[in-house]
Amino acid sequence: MERHYGMDWLRVGAFALLILYHIGMVFVPWDFHVKTAHPIDWVAIPMMAANSWRLMLLFVISGYASRALLSKGAHLGSFIASRSRRLLIPLLFGVIFVVPVQPWIELAVKYHYPHDFGWFWLHDYFRFHRLHGIALPTWQHLWFVGYLWCYTLALTVLIASLGWLRAQRGFDWLFGARLGGVLIVIVPIVWLLGVDTLLPGARETHDPLHDGVAHLHYFPGFLFGFALARSEPAMAAIGRWWKPAGVVALLAYGVVAAIEWRWPGNTMPAHPWGVTFATARVVQGWCAVIALAGFADRFWNYDTPWRRTLTEAVFPFYIVHQTIIVLVEYWLLPLHAPPLLEFAVLLPATVAGCWAFYLVGREIGWLRPLIGLRRHTREIPA
Repeated sequence: MERHYGMDWLRVGAFALLILYHIGMVFVPWDFHVKTAHPIDWVAIPMMAANSWRLMLLFVISGYASRALLSKGAHLGSFIASRSRRLLIPLLFGVIFVVPVQPWIELAVKYHYPHDFGWFWLHDYFRFHRLHGIALPTWQHLWFVGYLWCYTLALTVLIASLGWLRAQRGFDWLFGARLGGVLIVIVPIVWLLGVDTLLPGARETHDPLHDGVAHLHYFPGFLFGFALARSEPAMAAIGRWWKPAGVVALLAYGVVAAIEWRWPGNTMPAHPWGVTFATARVVQGWCAVIALAGFADRFWNYDTPWRRTLTEAVFPFYIVHQTIIVLVEYWLLPLHAPPLLEFAVLLPATVAGCWAFYLVGREIGWLRPLIGLRRHTREIPA
């Protein structure tokens, strides 16, 4: 199959938005590892614009990429071995060396942890226990990488049990005969609403053994992307319906934003606005995924010299970005700076730190696999 550059650009944009979203977590009233001294309620309104679809989109794109890798002729054994190297090695490196500063800062800020980082890393981080409710060691934001590997393994087992040809025919039948029209928008929304009805009030835990609501959301999204990669009827349906889906996503976001404005923060909306909020959020989320996929297919399916560099830089950026955000905000807290000034420092500092992490890491052969890059070196356009 031909490379879909639109999906590459969509992946780059989604991760860039994720970095901006995590910077926003410093200022919104929701819980985070370190917070500004003056959280702002209205920041939740723009955050809600991406909250419902940012992760689903990433899992859909990851499924699409998995199908592209298998379509190159790789055997299942080499496929899962390659994906394990690309995912588990950076995950282990991140858990041991990149992530630990985040729980240390959270413990210091929220619970007045008395020891420095060196003591924490050597004596407390690897004790496999809970300290003030925080499980140690932890993968923090890298849960996405762990879940992606689990879903890749589950997909491999599924294909091995059915046989590659039978699995392909099954996906092609489902997306051709059943999801080749407007149902590509409707059926996933019905599924997601059904999950929320089956598990009312369930929240994501990022504990793979006790996170049913996340698995019922994201694993089907991963499979959707996998099937979409070779389904001409499904891509044609997205091409027909992405504009109406985008309009519906904006209308649903208007409902979500209005309810958040009326009942900010952790305030519970009055009945029936809580159910309305949850329903609108699901509709907004999936319609946004369809709209963005259609937009990328229509306008972004082209290559540029920067595309390869940015596509490669995405994973190193993801590994390190949240640690930089938490660390920089921890340094800013004693200054008691206004939130706008904190944001003006956090954003460029995070981007600069991510670029430095990538640019240095890509030049060191043994470090490349640890930050999610292929082992061999190659010339990369400036």
